[in-house]
Amino acid sequence: MLKLDHITVIAPTLADGVAHVRACLDLDVPFGTRHGYMGTHNHRLQLGNNVYLEIVALDPDGITPGRARWFGLDNQDKIRSDWEEGRRLRGWVAATKSIDTVVSAHGAVFGEKVLLPTAEPTFAFAIPADGSLPLDGAAPSIIDHRGDPTSMAEIPDLGVRLVSMRVEHPDPAFVKALYRELSIDRPPAIIQGAGVRYRAQIKTPTGLKELT
Repeated sequence: MLKLDHITVIAPTLADGVAHVRACLDLDVPFGTRHGYMGTHNHRLQLGNNVYLEIVALDPDGITPGRARWFGLDNQDKIRSDWEEGRRLRGWVAATKSIDTVVSAHGAVFGEKVLLPTAEPTFAFAIPADGSLPLDGAAPSIIDHRGDPTSMAEIPDLGVRLVSMRVEHPDPAFVKALYRELSIDRPPAIIQGAGVRYRAQIKTPTGLKELT
């Protein structure tokens, strides 16, 4: 079974991402970490039930890794185009205890297993060869914590909770079938739409808000 791990706002810059979430949720997401092995960095916020929100962007001071970055962040033209189209909550990450099985069955969707950090791996992440989002974000990215899940104690808790998430897709039946095949726990609801577009209903200290 795959389980919802975190949802991702993929931004041209971290400042852009933080400003967008502030506009949607009326709060500032604290800085998280730099991914020295991937040349990216993030801000993070707990959403309850061992799920968190990540704002991720290219780190202008980071390295250029020897392979494609995750979340499509090498393709900055597409990142900017999606951003300007209002596709800012762009996807989510699902956790598995058997990433080899998932990749073996669905490598064309999820890509190959990459052990990270490169020098001393602590987790595995599936990344397509070109770094793109699986099915343009309709399918989750896959993470295997290798028995050491993300410590929620390291992620700020500002009393924000994920209530629900839905994704628009031109072929909802196809996405629903994939989710069933993957046995995904707590997947987004899927509705008809012109393209892949996420909306999350989030309870905040100032009321129910929508993150897009």
